[in-house]
Amino acid sequence: MSLFKQLVAAVYDPVMGALERGRLGAKRRELLADLSGDIVEIGAGTGANLRHLPPGVGHVTAVEPDPAMAERLRTRAAELGRDVEVVHAPAEALPLPDHSVHVLVTTLVLCSVRDPEVAVAEFRRVLRDDGQLLVLEHVVDPTPVRARLQRRLTPAWRVLTGGCHLDRDTRTTLARGGFDVSEVTTWQLSARGPTVAAVVGIARPR
Repeated sequence: MSLFKQLVAAVYDPVMGALERGRLGAKRRELLADLSGDIVEIGAGTGANLRHLPPGVGHVTAVEPDPAMAERLRTRAAELGRDVEVVHAPAEALPLPDHSVHVLVTTLVLCSVRDPEVAVAEFRRVLRDDGQLLVLEHVVDPTPVRARLQRRLTPAWRVLTGGCHLDRDTRTTLARGGFDVSEVTTWQLSARGPTVAAVVGIARPR
């Protein structure tokens, strides 16, 4: 486990703390409110979604490729008394059978996967035809000037954040990957100051 990955995992929750206690945490809770039964979360990170899962959710299969994040995820699951199985795998190669999952959750993940098109193809492969993909992702800004700035900043930002891209058009990637995105709407990660474009909602296999 590299020192850099340990550092990123250690600072992730403090850096995100203000957003998680406010706007972002509230949106996570809203997105996950109607879930029940067993779910699969992709890129579960340090387990930020766990505290927002309703009581009706049972077993959580948490796919997380980063061992430093996974350590913190296990600790948080134990503290919250959640039934969580941590699976070490990238989003581009999910160790799950075809059409075996009813609910997939991905929040602030597709910005940092190596190949979003392959990851989305994997989501479609493992989801049942009547399944749902719950999405909350920051994306490229629809304003051309801001989008150009995001593209210029992304190379340096990727290095600082362990692979995060500021300029991905995730909604389009989902649509091209076999999902109906009519329930995935635009949002802003921040309400004041420099706004950050995002999308949130439910994508359904088509």
